[in-house]
Amino acid sequence: MSDAAKNRQGEPRSVQLRRTDSTVFEATNERGGAISIGAGDTELFTPVELLLASISACSGIDVDMLTSRRAEPSDFQIECTAMRVRDEQGNHLRDIDVKFTVTFPDGDDGDRARTMLPRAIEVSNDRLCTVSRTVALSSPVHMHAGDAS
Repeated sequence: MSDAAKNRQGEPRSVQLRRTDSTVFEATNERGGAISIGAGDTELFTPVELLLASISACSGIDVDMLTSRRAEPSDFQIECTAMRVRDEQGNHLRDIDVKFTVTFPDGDDGDRARTMLPRAIEVSNDRLCTVSRTVALSSPVHMHAGDAS
């Protein structure tokens, strides 16, 4: 975990969304980053795609930090898939699967990184990745109206 991330432990996180067009929103964070989100009728990421990307990126960062101490990967890809279902519980995702395809260079350092990879994925899944842990633990989401302007 980076020093900046350690310093944010226990602090609330937030993003702000602003409607920019019909079914299009721009999300911004406190550091000035921005991303546009759409309903799926354009090239913009949908909220579900962002959730899958967030799970992948969160765990990918963990795995990268743990394995790249041993060797820098020559290729690092993650694919995240899920089944979108509508049932008596409403709309939700089921069977979320995160597949890591990581290549390390030949040699002792690459061998150490390859050996570490399964454990790094396991630790990310079981303890480190805030996003996937939140989904797995089913944190309540509270939605409410704010003061209208």
